Amino acid sequence: MFGIGIPEFMVIVVVALFVFGPDRLPDFARQAGRMVRQVRTLTRQTRDDLRTELGPDYADFELTDLDPRRAIRKHILEAWDDEDDTSATPEPVVPPLAVGERPPYDTDAT
Repeated sequence: MFGIGIPEFMVIVVVALFVFGPDRLPDFARQAGRMVRQVRTLTRQTRDDLRTELGPDYADFELTDLDPRRAIRKHILEAWDDEDDTSATPEPVVPPLAVGERPPYDTDAT
């Protein structure tokens, strides 16, 4: 979460313990938990409001879809999948050369 590992989290806890003291630290943790829940509720409500306002075409809309990097990646992958579908047509089969036959030589290409 947020790119914070266990060692970084432990450093934050130790610093918070020194700054706020052991008496006030549980209160700050409770307030931080409430704030995280309120932010989650707010984002969930915002997502639902956007879905209802945009209509049934956007029923699977997520807030992460607004990230430009994700949108570009999604369209590139869709285009890539479309190309795979069109390349499924078999290419013409070239018959093998007969024994002693020389392969074609293109002077313009070399």
